[in-house]
Amino acid sequence: METDQPIVQVETSGNFERQFRILFKRYRKIRSDIQPVIEQLQAGEVLGDRLSGLNIVVFKVRVKNSDIQKGKSGGYRLIYHVKTTTRIILLAIYVC
Repeated sequence: METDQPIVQVETSGNFERQFRILFKRYRKIRSDIQPVIEQLQAGEVLGDRLSGLNIVVFKVRVKNSDIQKGKSGGYRLIYHVKTTTRIILLAIYVC
């Protein structure tokens, strides 16, 4: 039986939501830029590089910014925490 439910639940922290709102004022395509990453995380994929030296499992992934034509190097950095095998929390998003 096929379901449309994601394998992994992706949640946002208050900090992530604040940063997203600030960036959205300047970068109107941010939602469509990060949506594929969220879908990959929901499918159970582990993206980006793990940040070392932390007591929790945290990854940083580069995301292309469609509002500026610089590719991933000038894009967003999305920080997420793998809480459990079925739960991920988006912690932060910023522009480099």
